[in-house]
Amino acid sequence: MAISITKPAAKWFVNELHLEEHDAIRFFARYGGFGGVHKGFSLALEKTEPNDPGMQVVEEGIVFFVEQSDMWYFDNKDFHIKYSRKYDEIEYIVK
Repeated sequence: MAISITKPAAKWFVNELHLEEHDAIRFFARYGGFGGVHKGFSLALEKTEPNDPGMQVVEEGIVFFVEQSDMWYFDNKDFHIKYSRKYDEIEYIVK
């Protein structure tokens, strides 16, 4: 399992969330919502420091990570974060 993020996606996060170098974004499973890998759960994010990262990547000076305790959500698959210019939004791909 691995995490990746494109430069345009990282720049989108920096601009939208007013991030600064060395900030960190955690992706985690939350109960409820639509889509995702497991029925009844969806992906959420928060700005916080890593505690026990299971996977992480640094782009544009920002750490993007998933804690070890949330690795189950990705079901042993890779997690890719991309930016859609067409919709001006982030796309999450788990495969």
